[in-house]
Amino acid sequence: MNDARTIEAALRRAAELFNGGEYHEAHEVLDEQWDAAAQHDSDFFKGLIQACIALHHYQLGNPDGARKLYSGHRQYLGPYLPAHRGVDLTRFLAAMQASFAPLLRARPGSEPPFDAGRAPRLEIGEIAAD
Repeated sequence: MNDARTIEAALRRAAELFNGGEYHEAHEVLDEQWDAAAQHDSDFFKGLIQACIALHHYQLGNPDGARKLYSGHRQYLGPYLPAHRGVDLTRFLAAMQASFAPLLRARPGSEPPFDAGRAPRLEIGEIAAD
């Protein structure tokens, strides 16, 4: 199990990668935390990981993989609303929804390409002892 400082540093590094469009790399940072997470944090990290990989699939032009992981990340992060470990999950989930809306509305075979200008941001605010 990682201590609060280790978790905060990892979240900030993952956010930096995520916000730079390096979703797979952000996933790798979060995966290390998930492996070491206490039970009360496990689904939080799993949800962030699925958000990263959903965006990674979308970015690579794999709409089916993106859609599948999109729905999963919401289920895992929902119980942590409105915020957990400095992440405003209400804002993050809304940004993910806005980013994925064109893909989710599209008919199979006519999916729009990933739009980096609509990409959500992972913001880490003040981290309270969660």
